[in-house]
Amino acid sequence: MAQAHGTPLPVDLARFQLRTVRPQDAACVYAHPRPELARLTARGLLHRVANGYYIVVPQAEVGRPWMPGLEAAAAGIGSAIYGADRAVVMGVSAARLLGAIPRALATAVIAVPRQHKPIALTDRLATVRFVRRDTELLDAERVETTLGPALVTTPEQTLLDLARRPGLGNAETDVPAAVTALFRDSDPQRLAELARSQRLGAALRRAEAWAGARP
Repeated sequence: MAQAHGTPLPVDLARFQLRTVRPQDAACVYAHPRPELARLTARGLLHRVANGYYIVVPQAEVGRPWMPGLEAAAAGIGSAIYGADRAVVMGVSAARLLGAIPRALATAVIAVPRQHKPIALTDRLATVRFVRRDTELLDAERVETTLGPALVTTPEQTLLDLARRPGLGNAETDVPAAVTALFRDSDPQRLAELARSQRLGAALRRAEAWAGARP
């Protein structure tokens, strides 16, 4: 079991968005951040989630086996790269955080303003996939995660995205049921407005058919 005794965590590290830090970000704290982050990881104060990405372990979990949820970790990685206001959890990952997909997934999907290659996690067999979107136009809201509040697409936006690209995120068999669940939580007027403004009429019709809302 990792021991944290005698190894204080700098307060500045815990202040990063979604508790996620990269070595280059920690340069404001350490002159040589990589060995320092490795030392804190060995002591159980940081969790290495991917190459070059570390998550501050919650105080209550220090000294215990702990791993952040995939969607929260992906949001943290996206926020570290682009900023918390420009990385949005979308698709099947948003459906997971909104409770519409109960089972754990192996792919997380994050909307970002510029393309980025997928990032494989090192603490599990899972991948963060980035999708280039105009994140300012996405209908999103702050949703609480185990790492703090993250931007997540609303039920309306999520079901439209799922219906538009059901295979994105490698959970296509879960999508019709997820769309049906999200449909119950959606505002019909807001849904119609989003479909019209984003030219997702075909996706809305597909979603309505899955949810049994079309004759």
